[in-house]
Amino acid sequence: MILEKQKTNKITIDLTGPQGNAFVLLGIARDLCLKTKTDWDTVHAEMTSGDYENLVQTLDKYFGEIIIMYK
Repeated sequence: MILEKQKTNKITIDLTGPQGNAFVLLGIARDLCLKTKTDWDTVHAEMTSGDYENLVQTLDKYFGEIIIMYK
């Protein structure tokens, strides 16, 4: 099935592709922390305190209003 891409102002991240790499997600989080003036050290510590699923959930917790992630 072919679907048209929906127009959105949110950042879209395909977790099944190269964007889903943990280091890429950490980089995205760091950039978003700088843009939103969120404390990077706090976000980084929480993102790296568990497994990959924790990393993704933490990214969603802090920036879920800005990003859309696809599995």
